[in-house]
Amino acid sequence: MKVVIIEDEPDIAELVRYNLQKEGYKPVIAKDGFSGLKLVKNESPDIVLLDVMLPGMDGIEVCRKLKSDAVTRSIPVIMMTAKGEESDVVLGLGVGADDYVKKPFSPKELLARVKAVLRRINSLQDEDAKDRIELKDLVIDLPRHEVKVGGTPIVLTATEFRLIHFLASHPGRVFSREQLLNRVIGEDAVVVDRNIDVHIRVIRKKLGKKRDLIETIRGVGYKFGDE
Repeated sequence: MKVVIIEDEPDIAELVRYNLQKEGYKPVIAKDGFSGLKLVKNESPDIVLLDVMLPGMDGIEVCRKLKSDAVTRSIPVIMMTAKGEESDVVLGLGVGADDYVKKPFSPKELLARVKAVLRRINSLQDEDAKDRIELKDLVIDLPRHEVKVGGTPIVLTATEFRLIHFLASHPGRVFSREQLLNRVIGEDAVVVDRNIDVHIRVIRKKLGKKRDLIETIRGVGYKFGDE
């Protein structure tokens, strides 16, 4: 599997490259945001490891551009940063990052996160999940990995799509944040309850007039309504 590493610190980039290669991955390195963005589009990797503090274009903006491009938005992104504040975690997830790892990290931890994210992306959906969900003018199409509102496609990241598809596959059922973290985001993701809140907030904004289909159950979690 091909991995694009976007990291401007040579020692860290080489450490990550070496350990990925040792595990059988095919890593390639970019040293700044602009060249990293170009490399991802040219290489079509299976996953991107993205530093936040980059020269030229920072990692947040790189991630935003990747997740807003139809060609690259389904490629999972793990943010790598020395920043450890929850606000930075929220910011990274808010622009579509699939996971987050704080420096300094061990090669073992990073490899575990890479494997976990790839496992989530490639895992089969629940046995009772529906290939196509239609509710008035909302359509969720699993084979096409597409969501439409009023016939107009909306752009969702891979994580956002999995989340809305999972909730819509179980209408009326309430799921706690912890359940959604484990079932949709993955047990190895950064365990911050607000991660789910950020994803839900972004999805609702993108759904527009259908935003109220995802209901907040105060003190419990979320459910998908049926109007």
